[in-house]
Amino acid sequence: MSKLSITILGSGTSQGVPVIACDCHVCTSKNAYDKRLRASILVNFNGENFVVDAGPDFRYQMLRANVKSLRGVLFTHEHKDHIGGLDDVRAFNFRESRDMEVFCTKNVEIALHREYHYVFSEERYPGIPMININNIDLLPFELPGGLPVVPIRVMHYKMPVTAFRFCDFTYITDAKTIEDKEIDKIKGTKILVVNALRLAEHISHFNLSDALSLIQKIAPERAYLTHISHLFGSHDEIKALLPANVFPAYDGLTIELEVA
Repeated sequence: MSKLSITILGSGTSQGVPVIACDCHVCTSKNAYDKRLRASILVNFNGENFVVDAGPDFRYQMLRANVKSLRGVLFTHEHKDHIGGLDDVRAFNFRESRDMEVFCTKNVEIALHREYHYVFSEERYPGIPMININNIDLLPFELPGGLPVVPIRVMHYKMPVTAFRFCDFTYITDAKTIEDKEIDKIKGTKILVVNALRLAEHISHFNLSDALSLIQKIAPERAYLTHISHLFGSHDEIKALLPANVFPAYDGLTIELEVA
């Protein structure tokens, strides 16, 4: 048996929590669970570390989680709160003397070329990030170290987003709708982490009702809500609204599963 370990690096929405200049009771909370960096997870399997999304908080997330080695980055989509920290992989390039493996769709690759044009320039200068793009679609693939990955297509309003299933763990962020054939890929998941922005309806994100509806369809052993806005409420307020097997995720939460 191998162990799959998942750490929530960030459980907040695009602005994070607290939001700049906001004096609401969530943003001024003293509870550490109410401090939410931009959404990301760390995946550890067979001694290899991977992150899903590298947003603007990536550098601090790596420092806070004391990550000393990183093999690759998987991107869900091309929004800035998910790709804005890629430049900082150069610290791992230097430490480990290898390119960073990046797994993403063609749409994300196009955005990376636009946002990080200097990485792909023919005139390369010392110190830039060194990355190796691995294009993915909806076909299963395997990460270095042997971890199987099942990509799942979800829709962020009209933007395709890639969710990921790692064995019995599934991570979904920035979803508003999911086709039935993609939901079928999630079924059997023991642990589900899914976005839930707030209580009120939103055009491009699950609200609490949407997230709970998906959880009911999948029926995992446990589910965690992520990509949480300050408009949702405090950690304790959210927890009080949830069924017994559903929890608000928080930065630093670690989930472990046995993999055959």
